[in-house]
Amino acid sequence: MTHTTLPSSPSVPVVAGLLLAAGGGRRLGGRPKALLSHRGRPLVEHAVRVLREGGCEVIHVVLGASADAVRERAELPGCVLVDNPEWAEGMGSSLRVGLGSLAAAALPVDAALVSLVDQPGIGGEAVARVRSAYRSRGSLVAAAYEGKRGHPVLFGADRWAGIAAGAVGDRGARDYLATHRDAITLVDCSDVAEPYDIDTEADLAHLE
Repeated sequence: MTHTTLPSSPSVPVVAGLLLAAGGGRRLGGRPKALLSHRGRPLVEHAVRVLREGGCEVIHVVLGASADAVRERAELPGCVLVDNPEWAEGMGSSLRVGLGSLAAAALPVDAALVSLVDQPGIGGEAVARVRSAYRSRGSLVAAAYEGKRGHPVLFGADRWAGIAAGAVGDRGARDYLATHRDAITLVDCSDVAEPYDIDTEADLAHLE
């Protein structure tokens, strides 16, 4: 009798959600952005839900300002919560901490899909579009709005070290992306999302 060995199916890549939620809301009177109220719950809960709706099963959340209060008030089951003691330095430090957390995870992660807690106009459909553009551990993908690059962004794992090395201040991955612009896959999300930030008192009108 002849036995035929069927080829094993390739493993499904793990694209983890990385939510940067450490900001202290300096222009909001020092109210941590993660704890702003949206639809009756902390904004960080909404941001995590969006990542899940977009297909991210593994989610790491970087906390900073009032991290203990966020842990106490927000319901974030199944998320890995990571503290960034240097959160006041800017987004770059949170990105470094988050990528480091993913790199050290027990489950190998192939890419990080990075979103910001203060962009409630970006929903699960935009996350799903960017996530679906993953091709390899060298992928660089970004949502685009009217032709302009925005969030969420996806970084293949082979890119993390280079991104972390240049992530300083509030620039995050901006310099790395500018240097590697020809490698970026832009995914238009103009029809399904609005990339505004909650930075000032006037911006609070976007929250429900």
